[in-house]
Amino acid sequence: MPETSARELIHEIGTAARRASRITACASTEKKNAALERIAQALMTRRDVIQAANAVDLANARSEGLSAAFVDRLAVTDRVLDQMVTGVRQIAELADPVGGIENLRPMPSGIRVGRMRVPLGVIAMIYESRPNVTIDAAALAIKSGNAVILRGGHEAIETNRALAAVVSEALADAALPADAVQLIPTTDRAAVGELIRARDYVDVLIPRGGKGLKGYNITAKTGKIAGVAIVDDADDIMLIENGGVLIRMAAADINVYGRDTQGVILMRLESGSRVISVDRVDREPEEPAENEEA
Repeated sequence: MPETSARELIHEIGTAARRASRITACASTEKKNAALERIAQALMTRRDVIQAANAVDLANARSEGLSAAFVDRLAVTDRVLDQMVTGVRQIAELADPVGGIENLRPMPSGIRVGRMRVPLGVIAMIYESRPNVTIDAAALAIKSGNAVILRGGHEAIETNRALAAVVSEALADAALPADAVQLIPTTDRAAVGELIRARDYVDVLIPRGGKGLKGYNITAKTGKIAGVAIVDDADDIMLIENGGVLIRMAAADINVYGRDTQGVILMRLESGSRVISVDRVDREPEEPAENEEA
């Protein structure tokens, strides 16, 4: 997908999510719970449609040679669907978090001051290929009065599309905006990059994942992130520091540090230098060695 198309897609999704979030933030507990119950019912009545979409993802996963454990996590069986339904209804039974007040205390002036829970606005969530997370995230967003933009792993794209359609229809049936829950409909990584940069639309970004998706605690001591790029082991990483020095290295050569580290250190720079750019470049294929003459 061209960069401009990805940007336009996220602009469209983000604008709709922002508009929907203003409505869901004011929705009553009864209306939100009604939407959740409609989702639960739709998961049961649309079971065949969801599992047909999931069968496509499973076939693709097997053709790509993915592990049996991965395929098992991807599968939406009757048991998994029943668990989704139960989970949605359990969320509906929870107390509404919106409007709750805590730490209420009197002030010298006589007024009482406390903290009230309010919706965050628009949440974006990036997660692995677990279809149940699509429903969990949607249900929690609805209950808490937020809008959510979802981007699951590409291996579950057909299943997630089916699940997102079920949720959107249920929201509309409950007189809530269908755009309160949206799935990024493409597997192109360019859309992820645009979503991460969509600060005008996204209030909170939640990366949820296992291997390959990491979060680091950045403090005054450890510095700040200069750039983020998704790379494969076959890629090279190029860094340009503010003095104009260009550093290039293979992604596979970067060490994986243990749990005690606060970040990934690529290179020690000269005093006063800092990284000002990070980018991904394609590695040029090596020239085949010529046969030596005997």
